[in-house]
Amino acid sequence: MRSSSSEKTNIKELELNALLEVTQAINNNLPEESLYKIYKFTLLADFNIQKLALFVMGNSWECKVHFGVSDNFCKNNLPHDFSDLTESIELKEGDGRFDEFDLAIPVLHKKRLLAVVFVGGLQKDELGEVLGSGTTFLEALTNIILVAIENKKLASKQLEQEAYKKELEIAKQVQQYLFPKELPKTNGLEIAAKYLPHHDVGGDYYDYIPLDDDKFILCIADVSGKGVPAALMMSNFQASLRTLVRKTHDLKEMVEDLNTQINFSGNGEIFITFFIALYDKGDKTFEYINCGHNPPVIALNNESVRLLDLGTTVLGMFCPLPFNSLGTFNDVESFNLFCYTDGLSESFDDNEEEFGPERIESIFSKNITLSPGQMNDKILMEIDSFRGENQYRDDVTLLTCKVN
Repeated sequence: MRSSSSEKTNIKELELNALLEVTQAINNNLPEESLYKIYKFTLLADFNIQKLALFVMGNSWECKVHFGVSDNFCKNNLPHDFSDLTESIELKEGDGRFDEFDLAIPVLHKKRLLAVVFVGGLQKDELGEVLGSGTTFLEALTNIILVAIENKKLASKQLEQEAYKKELEIAKQVQQYLFPKELPKTNGLEIAAKYLPHHDVGGDYYDYIPLDDDKFILCIADVSGKGVPAALMMSNFQASLRTLVRKTHDLKEMVEDLNTQINFSGNGEIFITFFIALYDKGDKTFEYINCGHNPPVIALNNESVRLLDLGTTVLGMFCPLPFNSLGTFNDVESFNLFCYTDGLSESFDDNEEEFGPERIESIFSKNITLSPGQMNDKILMEIDSFRGENQYRDDVTLLTCKVN
């Protein structure tokens, strides 16, 4: 004898009530964990399903709900046999961990497999037929839950992206204040710079700080990392440097203090390569410290080109610094200085050959009479020709200074 019409009506009412409860839960924006709990207890209590395991595809297959089973399916992976399921299949004995289930039901959304439901103990009538809409309802309920959860994730991701865009915009505005608004361009002193960020914002920094009519500081730096965190770290670095300049003109003292601050604020995990130079026109002295940065190239008093590599290690790694040396040149009446970050020298051609510092030094030596702006353009033109269609792999900064 088949099930009575009243029994089927009760099943339909249960299904409608279950869908209403799930819809209300979704509208109330309940968290993912709560939605899975409602799903579990709806099937377990209202529909008397005895065994179930729900595997959901996220970054990988993961069992989100299971009950009535002897195995802990949260520790099991979904076998490859089920990862491309398109229609329900009956499970037979001998299927391993899953032979205690009756059916494997794929849950699809726009032809994409969202989940696989393994179920056993569906309600049946005296003839063994599933009551109500059976697996159709189970599939529909699972689909509603999973699509809702996926939409929540997409909405959350969209909010994160909006927040990141705002954060990025703030970082870009902050970074605009890092660089000097104007660089000197006179007969006695000319400075030119180029900055090409790899992302919208980056971790390179350069500065020109006049101390008085005869003295000025020139510096360039590169923070480990990229994007917003690097830009914000560099903004703190710039603020610290500007504060120290008002306190002392001793480069060794500046470098020691900067290192201490970076080591503290970066927890020993953020490092900055840094080059700083101070020129005193009255005393005709040129002092510098290189903190693990790409050695700038300089031609003093129209002499041959040399590298400025004396100093210390990168800032932020050790506290205190293991060593700290000051480079000093006397009787400097004129010089031509070129500084850059490693995004420039670490450009590659189609054969993965690096442009390298030697080529930069050679171009600088052969074009020593060019103005700072022309020198920057010349070096960029040579590197662009070298790398072809290959993109820069890091932020690129060029800083050239000429004193006559």
